[in-house]
Amino acid sequence: MPALVLLGAQWGDEGKGKATDLLGGSVDYVVRYQGGNNAGHTVVVGDQKYALHLLPSGILSPGCVPVIGNGVVVDPAVLLSELSGLEERGVDTSKLLISGNAHLITPYHTTMDKVTERFLGKRRIGTTGRGIGPTYADKINRVGIRVQDLFDESILTQKVEAALDQKNQILAKLYNRRAIAVEEVVEELLGYADALRGYVCDTTLLLNDALDQDKVVLFEGGQGTLLDVDHGTYPFVTSSNPTAGGACTGAGVGPTRIDRVIGILKAYTTRVGAGPFPTELFDEDGEKLRTIGGERGVTTGRDRRCGWFDAVIARYATRVNGLTDFFLTKLDVLTGWESIPVCVAYEIDGRRVTELPYNQTDFHHAEPVYEMLPGWSEDISGAKEFSDLPKNAQAYVKALEEMSGAPVSAIGVGPGRDETIQINSFL
Repeated sequence: MPALVLLGAQWGDEGKGKATDLLGGSVDYVVRYQGGNNAGHTVVVGDQKYALHLLPSGILSPGCVPVIGNGVVVDPAVLLSELSGLEERGVDTSKLLISGNAHLITPYHTTMDKVTERFLGKRRIGTTGRGIGPTYADKINRVGIRVQDLFDESILTQKVEAALDQKNQILAKLYNRRAIAVEEVVEELLGYADALRGYVCDTTLLLNDALDQDKVVLFEGGQGTLLDVDHGTYPFVTSSNPTAGGACTGAGVGPTRIDRVIGILKAYTTRVGAGPFPTELFDEDGEKLRTIGGERGVTTGRDRRCGWFDAVIARYATRVNGLTDFFLTKLDVLTGWESIPVCVAYEIDGRRVTELPYNQTDFHHAEPVYEMLPGWSEDISGAKEFSDLPKNAQAYVKALEEMSGAPVSAIGVGPGRDETIQINSFL
């Protein structure tokens, strides 16, 4: 049975939660492999809407085991709050499993995140201020705190002391902030130990055993390809690898295990935070996309920047992820436009380029080259088959498929779980 990676093919917020949930009833495990509570997913089940921040979307599928992998950074307070909120709504969260090697977001990480971003002023990155970046930095600097450390007070204390030796100097001398007491941090973290203990296990062993037993495992990325720390629009990126390769390191499975890689694409483009965005709109069309599409960040609450579909970015996502399929979401949002621009190339200093510039300066100066496609006015939210779509909507999908370099295997025509056209099976 297959191992699937499902990830965002733009700047995040493409609708990964809906896609994961759609597959959740057919898979045995859904695994978050990177990111933290800076990545929000909205899932609509019937008349119920669920906003997930840290938990895998599979937690809403009764037969599925949701897993938080070693590549995720975990804010224990946020995690327990999210679990409690779901339980109050009747969702069974008892199957959740958490890697003991996942790193913990501590109070000093969120403090460092906020004061550093404020200090940058107009050069700020657009971080969510939730401590994600500083936690990953500590992981790489080998002064991080892992979930398993909650269960050994001596080791936890030593690690917090080591981390705060440097951070308190920075807070006091550079940012004029008071030092953070080691004892306060240790006491707070130890307070989460009993609540989390039953969820923690060796998830790498679990997932490899599951694949050996022909179980279906879905690896769910947060954010999107263009926010990847290595392959995104650096430095305006996240601090981890949402691209397909991140699933292997973030979950502890080998690349030969992966059978399919599914990229989620909006029928237009959005991004949150600072950074270049060639097709961004500052006119009525941009506001119309934002309003109809409900483009407000699930986690941040910030309005998303909106623009037309960018085929250059889609081709890039296909290449760096090895995409086998696309799930095209929010096609319904484009209903009502007489014609719809699609970015097919960039113009940079008088040159036409059809691939994403590797040079940061060039990308900042990229101007979109548009091709106009005919729009449609018919309501498509009730479409169940591709043939149910208006001819112009079908042509739009086919054009995006050809430009992007991978087949469109599913189309979202509304926010609901059942408002999806399945063209090809992912399994």
